[in-house]
Amino acid sequence: MMTRDVSRTGYKRVLLKLGGEMFGGGAVGLDPDVVHRVARQIAEVVRTGAEVAVVIGGGNFFRGAQLQQRGMERTRSDYMGMLGTVMNSLALQDFLEKEGIVTRVQTAITMGQVAEPYIPLRARRHLEKGRVVIFGAGMGLPYFSTDTTAAQRALEIGAEVVLMAKAVDGIFTDDPRANPDAEFLPEITHREVIDRGLQVADATAFSLCMDNRMPILVFNLLTEGNIARAVAGEKIGTLVTP
Repeated sequence: MMTRDVSRTGYKRVLLKLGGEMFGGGAVGLDPDVVHRVARQIAEVVRTGAEVAVVIGGGNFFRGAQLQQRGMERTRSDYMGMLGTVMNSLALQDFLEKEGIVTRVQTAITMGQVAEPYIPLRARRHLEKGRVVIFGAGMGLPYFSTDTTAAQRALEIGAEVVLMAKAVDGIFTDDPRANPDAEFLPEITHREVIDRGLQVADATAFSLCMDNRMPILVFNLLTEGNIARAVAGEKIGTLVTP
């Protein structure tokens, strides 16, 4: 891999992708302490003037692909997963509001009593007014992951970067939890991630970002304050560039 001198600067508008498994604290359901810690970090960033949109997975409740392996029809199981993302979105909204941050949830499936419909222009206006916008229900379509949703939403709202929060420090040549000799990669291109089959997010998400020159920063959410560091442009995690 060629070495590159990639400069990092602070970001004004970001799309934060959170894995649903993190919200469960390693178990099925929601861990309020985890959601509170995440909300506190997001609130800290918003108070600096940054504009933050969020996409959350639903893996702490349902994973469509895994349910399919147990015999459930894939499209139905995917819709169940989408409902899980809405539950996570509402939980994060509640904790953000407790931090004094005005928040809107927009869903790709109409749920008028609990959320707004996904309208890109309205989402942009909310962000301009300093509100956090949380996108629930994925793309509203089966077979599309929340990683792909994060890439698509980032492009549509005009975000400068996708901040992909993980339970590891960034991208490695192998799973660092299974292979202690795995090499950390501070910088890499979208194409290299796809060609080398690095298991960071699904290939569709990386292809979408590559085609539209959207950078991705993969970083460790478990380190307190890392969301603020990522938004500020500090050298943490792995920066994926075109």
